[in-house]
Amino acid sequence: MMLINEVMYPVNHALRVDMVLPDAVQLILDSGFTGLPVVNDEDRVIGFLSEHDCIPFLLNSSYYTDNRTLVRDIMYSTPLCISSHGTVIDLAQTMSTSKPKVYPVVDEGRLVGIVSRNHIMRELNSMLRSTRVVA
Repeated sequence: MMLINEVMYPVNHALRVDMVLPDAVQLILDSGFTGLPVVNDEDRVIGFLSEHDCIPFLLNSSYYTDNRTLVRDIMYSTPLCISSHGTVIDLAQTMSTSKPKVYPVVDEGRLVGIVSRNHIMRELNSMLRSTRVVA
């Protein structure tokens, strides 16, 4: 059974609560994900910031040329995290009924990676393609 730690991607630069919005958005854009976890000084996940969260503030800040919005002001503060030792199948079942497209992956409470619907779909498709059809 494939585990999450086998399909997750490392997060090279997690977001911090005191980052200004333009810096946070740049990290999200550079990551290729639709959002990133927010961590404290011990790398514990304390929030999540998505493209969806950012767009209204970017629009407003761009209009008023105000870049003082901080991650703490707009992050989602109760993100769903998953264990690095969970299975791909269990996460796929969760994803089929839950909204998040990206999940922070934690090990002993600390951020170790990130996994998205795309990663899970790729793994499930690979599993399906490797099965033999019995006629």
